[in-house]
Amino acid sequence: MSTSIDVAETASSTKDLRKLYYVRFGFAVIWAVLIAVTASKLNAASVTLLVIYPLFDVAAAVIDFRSSGTTRPRAPLYLNMALSLLTAIGLAVAASSGIPSVLRVWGAWAITAGIVQLVLAIRRYRLGGQWAMILSGGISVLAGSSFILMAGKPNPSVSTIAGYAVLGGIFFLISAIRLSRLAVKGN
Repeated sequence: MSTSIDVAETASSTKDLRKLYYVRFGFAVIWAVLIAVTASKLNAASVTLLVIYPLFDVAAAVIDFRSSGTTRPRAPLYLNMALSLLTAIGLAVAASSGIPSVLRVWGAWAITAGIVQLVLAIRRYRLGGQWAMILSGGISVLAGSSFILMAGKPNPSVSTIAGYAVLGGIFFLISAIRLSRLAVKGN
């Protein structure tokens, strides 16, 4: 009896995760275009966009948490919510100090969020479609390090973050497509 409930819960959970991944892809692409257009300087528009990105991540983690049931690990989602909320606050504060500070905060977030994403994807591996999330988490750690290094160079730019967002979005799209294909095979 519990096996049929577990299978139904996993199928529903996977469907919700797939939808969330598609939304995250769309958001990342739109956000990246907007930040690329506004990020030549820190102004009200670019700072707002910078703060919105981790807040969107918090919202996505909340949705993921609510839909995860018992089939997916929840502790990393709590950690992700806390890191993203702290990052939004940190970015708002760092913006008053300039682009290098913003890049350092974003870099620290990319590193820590990448580690959390890696752990979560490894723990969700049985759901399928997670290899892209594993790869994305690893790349996020490397990208975060590069943002921190860029902060110390002459003429740092926030526009480099747009490419990071697009790449992350592409990994969400790949995982969503993989989950969709696995769902079709399962039926």
